[in-house]
Amino acid sequence: MAEILRINNVVKRYSNHLALNDVSMTVDEKCVFGLLGPNGAGKTSLIRIINQITGPDSGEVLFKGEKLNPSHVSRIGYLPEERGLYKKMTVGDQVLYLARLKGLSKEEAKKRIRYWFEKFEMQNWWKKKVEELSKGMQQKVQFIVTVIHEP
Repeated sequence: MAEILRINNVVKRYSNHLALNDVSMTVDEKCVFGLLGPNGAGKTSLIRIINQITGPDSGEVLFKGEKLNPSHVSRIGYLPEERGLYKKMTVGDQVLYLARLKGLSKEEAKKRIRYWFEKFEMQNWWKKKVEELSKGMQQKVQFIVTVIHEP
């Protein structure tokens, strides 16, 4: 299988705290990949670097053999443990908004939303606010937001 992500000797410090110390790894294409470890192990720091929220102090991240750049972020799907949804916003408007942020046209986003809402039997959720949903139902919404742009 082809390699999609390579992390070479990444180091990240926050003040006097060493969050990542010479981390190297690879992820194969068409692979679901998870990071597991205790609190403080650097999982979130690495995810933030991969999603270009922060940068490494040293080392490099390659996406399909190229140095990671902003155009690659739209090809990455990230499902956090904690939901990053706007509780007061309606489900439909939120999924549409986040799909548009991932570069989908309004028409394509609506088409894909219909597909996923039907798949999860959520057609009547469009006007519900996220805060009205159970934790598990919120996770369904977060999953859709993670995959709607087909990373």
